[in-house]
Amino acid sequence: MQPDFEAVTELAGEEISAEQLFRVCNRYYWAAEYCRGKDVFEVACGTGPGLGYLAGIAKSVVAGDISQPIVNRAKAHYGERLDILCIDATDTGLPAASFDVILIFEALYYIPDPAKFAAECRRLLRPGGVVLVSNANKDLFDFNPSPFSHAYHGVVELGALFAGHGFETEFFGSTPVSTASLRQRILRPIKAAVVRFNLMPRTMAGKKLLKRLVFGQPVAMPAEITATMVPHEEPTPLASGKPDRRHKVIYCKATLKD
Repeated sequence: MQPDFEAVTELAGEEISAEQLFRVCNRYYWAAEYCRGKDVFEVACGTGPGLGYLAGIAKSVVAGDISQPIVNRAKAHYGERLDILCIDATDTGLPAASFDVILIFEALYYIPDPAKFAAECRRLLRPGGVVLVSNANKDLFDFNPSPFSHAYHGVVELGALFAGHGFETEFFGSTPVSTASLRQRILRPIKAAVVRFNLMPRTMAGKKLLKRLVFGQPVAMPAEITATMVPHEEPTPLASGKPDRRHKVIYCKATLKD
C-alpha cells in the first residue's frame, strides 16, 4: 500500500515556517540557471510550487508525482498551463532522451530503489543532461528523518549513487547552520535528543506546534512561488567525497557524461 504522502508534504495553503519557505524558493532559484531554455522534468513535484516559475524560464516543463491526490491539488492550481502526471519516478514510461534537466527536490529519500531512479534519469536525459537534487542534510547531528523515508543521501552517498550510472557530480550547501537564530542554536541539542528517543511528531500536523516554538510565526505555503518571494541565497560549493556539516541543505548537480 502506498504511503499517505499528503501527511508529510508541504501542501499549498498550509502553515510552514519562514525558513521552509526560504528553502523551497531557493532550491528553484538555484535550479533556474540550469533550466533556462531547456526541456525540464520535475519528479515528485508535490503541489508544484516551483512549476510556474520554471515554466517562465524553461523551453518546456513536465512534472509528476506518485500521489494522485497531490497531483490533483497541483492540477487544480495550474489547470491547462502545465502537464502534470501521476507517475512512478523509477519507471516513468516517458520517451527516452526527452529532457535536458531532471529535478528531484526533498524526495529522493522516499524512493525505495534510488539506483533504479538514477538509471531512469540516464534513460530520460539527453547527452550532457543534468539531474538536480535537493536533500535535507543527513550528516548534521540533529538530523530528523521524514516518515516513509527509506535512505537519505549526503554528499558521499549522492556521489556514489550517480557515479554508478555514468554521471559526474558537483555539490553545494544551502542554509548555513551558522546563520540560524539563537533560539534554533540553543534548541538543536534538544531536537537531537527528541530524534534519538523517537519522540518527534510524525506528521505535518503534529509538527506545527513544535515549528512555532523553534521557528516562530508561520507563513502560508504558496501554490506558486515567484522570483522575488524571498531573498536569493548563493549556495556554497562543497568538496566531493566527504560529509558536510555546515549546511542544512545539500544540492547536487549530476551531469550525464557524453
